[in-house]
Amino acid sequence: MLTVLGINVSPDLLDRWVDWLAPDQQPFFVTKKQATAWKLDPDDREPSPEERDTYRTYNIDRRAARTVWLSEAAYDELPKATRAALVRAQVNHGRGAVPTNRKWADVVGAAGRQQADGHRFVWWKSLLTEPDKVLPEIVSEDLGPSRHAEVRTWPKQLERVRELAGTFPDGSGPNCFGTVMAACGVEGAESVWMLREPFEEWLANHTERGGRDDVPGTVFVWRDTGSRVQHAAVTIGDGWMLHKPSQSWMTPRKVRSVSEVKRATRTAGWRLERHRVVG
Repeated sequence: MLTVLGINVSPDLLDRWVDWLAPDQQPFFVTKKQATAWKLDPDDREPSPEERDTYRTYNIDRRAARTVWLSEAAYDELPKATRAALVRAQVNHGRGAVPTNRKWADVVGAAGRQQADGHRFVWWKSLLTEPDKVLPEIVSEDLGPSRHAEVRTWPKQLERVRELAGTFPDGSGPNCFGTVMAACGVEGAESVWMLREPFEEWLANHTERGGRDDVPGTVFVWRDTGSRVQHAAVTIGDGWMLHKPSQSWMTPRKVRSVSEVKRATRTAGWRLERHRVVG
């Protein structure tokens, strides 16, 4: 079985990753002027959660307010000069999944160079003939592995932590707040995009301020300058923590050392609180 970040990935999940990286239609973001010049028809369709995270739609330049959805066939029908300009525009507008040919030359070869301007391309399923080579590298980018296999003692008071540790979500949405709540016994919390309000309510009702880094059940909560909770993780003892770095389909529920999580989460303006799980 394929292993990514120290976690087993089933063939079914790998197939879903392919669909999420290279859907049959993908969004291209353009300004009004670009849409007119390139004869593109914008569509106000909303991206799926997975498309949102693949293409990082939350980072798009506000000036590129129009979205064009293209299939591979429709994309290929565009004049090459238009494809080249469109792909360059995606880089400039902040869209994700616009890799360089240099990085993936051994996988995409001439097809990648000929697709657009010769420097950048976009993923289509026709280029993913070796998904077990491409997806693990994309998913692993900028992330350390889950170290759940190194844990020797799993805490009984955190009812589901062993079940969750070292697993990928079924799609985008599940986040750090739901992961912490699920590890502490809240059924179904690991499968939803847990908002701040229900997490804060759970925190108020099931924890008290304080806690130690070396014992199980200390919830780390990072808040920004406006006191809004931005991230959460929970200790599982012996210097280990469980957390999920983001809501993306690419990030697993993983075990890292307390120092690794603190280092990875260090952000200007954030402050760390500790809460001890009670009851």
